[in-house]
Amino acid sequence: MSTISLERITIEPQTKATACVIWLHGLGDSGAGFAPVVPALGLPQDHSIRFIFPHAPEQAVTINQGYIMRAWYDIKSMDLHNRADMQGVLGSEVSVKALIQEQIDSGIPADRIVLAGFSQGGVMSLFTGLRYPEKLAGIMALSCYLPTADKLPENLSVANLSTSILQHHGEQDDVVPVSSGKMANELLNDAGYKAEWKTYQMPHSVLPEQLRDIAKWLNSVLL
Repeated sequence: MSTISLERITIEPQTKATACVIWLHGLGDSGAGFAPVVPALGLPQDHSIRFIFPHAPEQAVTINQGYIMRAWYDIKSMDLHNRADMQGVLGSEVSVKALIQEQIDSGIPADRIVLAGFSQGGVMSLFTGLRYPEKLAGIMALSCYLPTADKLPENLSVANLSTSILQHHGEQDDVVPVSSGKMANELLNDAGYKAEWKTYQMPHSVLPEQLRDIAKWLNSVLL
């Protein structure tokens, strides 16, 4: 499977980077959609976290009448059991793993890297992180689900069994039902993972209050 080198927005800290957050956007968005969260997180001024916001490649998306847009994988239907095109998920996993490897090659170890994402990007962060062969600092999965629906992915890596997993979801989410996120959380906890779950009074979006909680979590796993 060929690796596509992902274009991205990179935000460097004021000091030498010793940690990294790779944050994957949702369907039809781009890395520019989440790059503004960095100052909003209110991290210490002397933090040493590099933030990377990659752009998914453009492809036709079935549920959007085949329109071409940025997507980590095709969405075939709104049915959770037939939503994610697994061939596309596996292809994007290769590209995300290549991004992680770039950071490792630059001197940031895997256990100082957080894999984060919203919606489709959250699906990819969860799927890739659970299968990643080295321990990561954390996995953040916002407003998303498991691409394998009501079961955990195959070929899970024990490396991230004790890794902190943060899951947030909006109670009024009409794009990804809160029940699908909760299902993923229960599957993870039943399997022994450390998956934290919190819901917010919001639709399929991100709130300032939520960003404060994310900042606290990032502090706990990276700073």
